[in-house]
Amino acid sequence: MSQKEHLNILVGQSGGPTAVINSTLYGVIIARKRYPQITGIYGMINGLKGYLEKPAMDLLTLGYRELELLKTTPGAYLGSCRYKLPEDLSDPVYAKIFSRLEKDQIDIFLYIGGNDSMDTVDRLSRYGEMNGSPIRFIGIPKTIDNDLMNTDHTPGYGSAAKYVANTVRQIVMDADVYDLSAVTVIEIMGRNAGWLTAAAKASRKYHGDNPLLIYLPEVDFDMEDMLRRVRDLLKTHSAVVICISEGIHDADGTLICEYGHSSQMDVFGHKLLAGAGKTLENIIRDRIGVKVRSVELNVAQRCSALEASFTDVTEAAACGVKGVALAIEGQSGMMVTMHRDTEELIYSIDYRGTRVDQVSNAVKAFPKEWITGEGTDIADEFLPYLIPLIQGESYPPMEDGLPRFLYRKQSV
Repeated sequence: MSQKEHLNILVGQSGGPTAVINSTLYGVIIARKRYPQITGIYGMINGLKGYLEKPAMDLLTLGYRELELLKTTPGAYLGSCRYKLPEDLSDPVYAKIFSRLEKDQIDIFLYIGGNDSMDTVDRLSRYGEMNGSPIRFIGIPKTIDNDLMNTDHTPGYGSAAKYVANTVRQIVMDADVYDLSAVTVIEIMGRNAGWLTAAAKASRKYHGDNPLLIYLPEVDFDMEDMLRRVRDLLKTHSAVVICISEGIHDADGTLICEYGHSSQMDVFGHKLLAGAGKTLENIIRDRIGVKVRSVELNVAQRCSALEASFTDVTEAAACGVKGVALAIEGQSGMMVTMHRDTEELIYSIDYRGTRVDQVSNAVKAFPKEWITGEGTDIADEFLPYLIPLIQGESYPPMEDGLPRFLYRKQSV
């Protein structure tokens, strides 16, 4: 494949967006400068699902200024989807997809996404291999959850972690102004892994500062133990701030957000999480009788381009370039992975490719050795891992006090 004179790339974005998912798309597009055999780069509108329903976008029509805006634009410029391919590779949808790819003369298929998106790449590459297709399928990682296997971290995590650490620090500053017993519960994204919630550790200004309790999904949540700890802390602190992952659950596996009601499911069979913070707010107020408020950081964690990490923006673009490189080399069924050089004093990353079937359908949990305080705190050893990922600023250009982003005109 590397000998072919003219190559066409099809790229899509899938799953929840991040502050830097468009930086990866930017990297894919600028890779053309390195590989002159690339003659076409096309974008799926609304991911693979949209590709089956509508024309792809010619991304080479974007000029220099538009590309520079794209690099610092949040959300998914091409639009996204949550689309689950059938497990049965003989399902007619696969033939439909490959027929469309062949009609469009696509040589390289790049998918930017998280765990479920990597499962899509795996299934398409296996179908292509079974049927002798020359099309190369490459996954490029994206998730604020930082839960993909075989990579040091994922694009999107650094910026979201920076947002969490900054926002929690500011909430703590606000909570500390009154000499009145009060509890603040901050709910942070994280279904099965607590990487993002753990970033609240960096918000402390000194040892013993708020947040005084941090709960991750990796440890079973004990409601009575939490209430006991809050009562004890209120004896010495007027303000108690608690950070929790949205996916915390008890020893029976029941999600805290399900207490009192049941959750709905998405197309991948994942429970739709919301309300863990509000649940704890009500229980603490009823059982302890103090002023309580809950704050759900929600989608702001993944879309705040104003607090994007420069490291994250740069690495996301590099992953896009590496995805193209892997395909040009003739590889398929791979995901771009990042590997940290732990022997050097200066932080550096090596970009490689890992078989996507070693990534999909598995979750990289937050290390148990970094969870302390009987499941209520984060070890100092986590900070050297985190701090390099949240370094630097990458502000979008401003106009009239507001950020300028690149907008794609939506078809009706």
